[in-house]
Amino acid sequence: MTPKNPDKPLKLGPFEFQSRLFVGTGKYPTFEIMQQALEASGCEVVTVAVRRESLYDTQQRNILDFIDRDRFTLLPNTAGCFSAEDAVRCARLGREMLELDWVKLEVLADKQTLLPDVVGTLSATRQLVDDGFTVLVYTSDDPVTALALEEAGAACVMPLAAPIGSGQGILNPNNIRIILERAHVPIIVDAGVGTASDVTVAMELGADGVLLNTGVACADDPVRMAWAMKHALQAGRQAYLAGRIPKKLYASASSPQEGTIAPA
Repeated sequence: MTPKNPDKPLKLGPFEFQSRLFVGTGKYPTFEIMQQALEASGCEVVTVAVRRESLYDTQQRNILDFIDRDRFTLLPNTAGCFSAEDAVRCARLGREMLELDWVKLEVLADKQTLLPDVVGTLSATRQLVDDGFTVLVYTSDDPVTALALEEAGAACVMPLAAPIGSGQGILNPNNIRIILERAHVPIIVDAGVGTASDVTVAMELGADGVLLNTGVACADDPVRMAWAMKHALQAGRQAYLAGRIPKKLYASASSPQEGTIAPA
């Protein structure tokens, strides 16, 4: 049977990808483990914080030396920015460093919650779109804000599942469903993913992809968890395309009750 929605590659601005899993590069015990986890995840897009201090480890080795740019597409991000001005500056720096005209935009409200500053995010989105960037924008799970960011020119809206690094999974699936129903740009669930089942839930809701970092990087075995995330995403996507059965209050026999032959 043909799926109700043919599974086409994911298009983001000028880019096109087969994998719908996006993986970050922070918090890994070593660059070597990060390298192995990226490979195990099957991802094609790797996010990198462009602030200079994020690019080097304690031995002053550059993280970019551990990412195969023939294998992965780098996605610069503005992690750690707490104002629109800082985020725009950081995005432009990333464009100069990596020669890429796209960015994952983050404008955070405060260091304790790491929740998005909606006003600053909207402002930075407009500025970067005007500057020629393809903007993938991290935001709250508020449907109104998601549509405002789309109208501001975002190529992709990335509502949080839960606060960054919290591992709580999707706290408000109804909001994600509303965003998916109303948006006309790809929706990638970002932040708060803790384990493989969280990824499956996001994809079964109909999300176009999932971006994660801490759930893999801080697992006891990051490489094994990356492998699990890969397969969880694939399972969730296929389940969404297959179309789940409706939930019912009462039982429904799997074998027909009529037309069966009664024993003699």
